[in-house]
Amino acid sequence: MEQQQQYIPILLLGAVAVSFAVGNLILSAVAGKRAKRTLIKDTAYECGMLPIGDGQSRLSVKFYLVAMLFILFDIEVVFMYPWAVVYRDLLKTDANLIFGAMVSFLGVLFVGYIYALKKGAFDWKR
Repeated sequence: MEQQQQYIPILLLGAVAVSFAVGNLILSAVAGKRAKRTLIKDTAYECGMLPIGDGQSRLSVKFYLVAMLFILFDIEVVFMYPWAVVYRDLLKTDANLIFGAMVSFLGVLFVGYIYALKKGAFDWKR
């Protein structure tokens, strides 16, 4: 019974959060019906520009390529930090193994970098 009493504050916080969300939804529905709605008020506001044309225009593949390159090099850095932290400790036991693992990892990333370079991913003028 004593262990179950530890969860009472969590349940109370959950109940307050749910009641706050439901209360805001009800309040906005009640208050929103009182206001006068016109065509101008219901028009989407896009930084002062009139919403003309398709809202879902196609983006260039270049944006996706840049995002993939960012992910590639971001993951490289994420994996290098733990390796750098434990490198000195692992140097005592398996020096060649830990160094070989990082060289092979960087080699695979370098091949990806060369591929992106050959495909013109870093040419910003296209």
